[in-house]
Amino acid sequence: MTLVILAAGMGSRFGGLKQVEKIDEEGNFIIDYSVYDAVRAGFDKIVFIINEENYELFKSTIGARVSKIVKVEYAFQNNDNIEKYVTIPKSRKKPFGTAHAIYCAKEYIDGNFGVISADDFYGKDAFVKLYESLNNNIISLIGYKLKNTMSVNGSVKRGICFSEDGYVTENNDFVIEKVDNKIMGKEIIGNREIEFSEDQEVAMLMYGLSKEVIDYIDDDIKDFLNNNIDNIDNIEYLLPNVLTDMIKKGIIKMRVVPTEEKWMGITYKEDLQSLKDYIKDLKKSGIYPDKLY
Repeated sequence: MTLVILAAGMGSRFGGLKQVEKIDEEGNFIIDYSVYDAVRAGFDKIVFIINEENYELFKSTIGARVSKIVKVEYAFQNNDNIEKYVTIPKSRKKPFGTAHAIYCAKEYIDGNFGVISADDFYGKDAFVKLYESLNNNIISLIGYKLKNTMSVNGSVKRGICFSEDGYVTENNDFVIEKVDNKIMGKEIIGNREIEFSEDQEVAMLMYGLSKEVIDYIDDDIKDFLNNNIDNIDNIEYLLPNVLTDMIKKGIIKMRVVPTEEKWMGITYKEDLQSLKDYIKDLKKSGIYPDKLY
């Protein structure tokens, strides 16, 4: 069972490569905890999607640790595989988005697979539920309560999960922030502005997917790029939007699998200490050992 970890982000808001920020006294990163949780849930292969320039850094740190307990492969997110479709301006620096990242890793994926972000701490229960859904051939979105994913240090981007009878009808990205004690969201691609409740289910880029998704991206990405040729310097090909399109077209059905876990991350520098304190508390309670590896 394969877990794909999206780690090609540039970490601009954090001010650097936040995927390799130490979060405990042993020098582990967020990804170390994700891999540890994934392996004990049942995953036996990890695919890191990274920028090629960070390969040696990843291999000598994260790779050196986790390869002791699980098979590890690396895929590079770059523009080589889409330049046959469109001309990429030299001014374009950032990656083309999470769905493009999956496109870059397709040769390493065979069958059902999980997807997570390298930036996010998900918690043990979330990985157990992700593995169980994949093992039962269920395409899934691990749903977090919005109140368990907020940052006190500023706005955040969240994949709002609209659902009906336990199945996702729409999963689009919103910028979320508290305004006058209200949780307000503004859609990134679209014009909606919505007030959400604390218990609104959100996707934290944690999905259980099938080969159908790979096949759809393979066919769709050329049209996406050509349809957005006038904005090629800024567009992103986002996985939540691709999945929403597939759902609306009736290609897949995606079940919402809820978790009560608290999401933690380092969107801002100020989030780092909160994460370190949270990890320390989890170790004291026995959820994690003093040393992961």
